[in-house]
Amino acid sequence: MTPSNKNSKELLLPQELETYYILPTLRTALAIELKAQGKKQTEIANIFGVTPSAISQYSSKKRGSEVTFPTEIIEIIKQTAPKIKDRFTYIKEIQHLLKMIRSTNTLCQIHHQLNDLPLNCHPQIIGCHSISQK
Repeated sequence: MTPSNKNSKELLLPQELETYYILPTLRTALAIELKAQGKKQTEIANIFGVTPSAISQYSSKKRGSEVTFPTEIIEIIKQTAPKIKDRFTYIKEIQHLLKMIRSTNTLCQIHHQLNDLPLNCHPQIIGCHSISQK
């Protein structure tokens, strides 16, 4: 279950935003791309480590459709999908996509859409442009 939207008083940390919104949206986009490449739902499920019914929900956008990525991120996802062959490459490419989402400030833009953040909340000040990049 995802947290409430911008009208809520609940503040999402950038990591929570990635967990509840970004990762499901990435899975949706990647599942659609991988199916378009001819991969079967069960194969995609095995790669993602989820059930085939979860892939069905991603493909029909019943999951992972609460945020929209900018065109540049969609293009990177399309370029990334053919590289995913197994769980190792899936993990590697998800990390690459998350890094791109952070470095292009897409994470910040989505965060501002979903939460009522202070105007001076900038990724370089908060440090969310470099989450998990140690």
